[in-house]
Amino acid sequence: MRGVNYLTNNRGIKTAVMIDLKTYSEEVEDFLDVLEAKSRKNEAKEDASLVFGRILKNK
Repeated sequence: MRGVNYLTNNRGIKTAVMIDLKTYSEEVEDFLDVLEAKSRKNEAKEDASLVFGRILKNK
């Protein structure tokens, strides 16, 4: 795949990837957004109306 290079260890096992951000910046950003969302999956959730009310109250 053009713009994607894998780094391997001394046994030839892929250990990292280098991605050309000029070519794939939007895709990388989307990928990182998904990772962040998954990492927050088990966090406590708040009702949106309460959050918006709190924001508007503090203006």
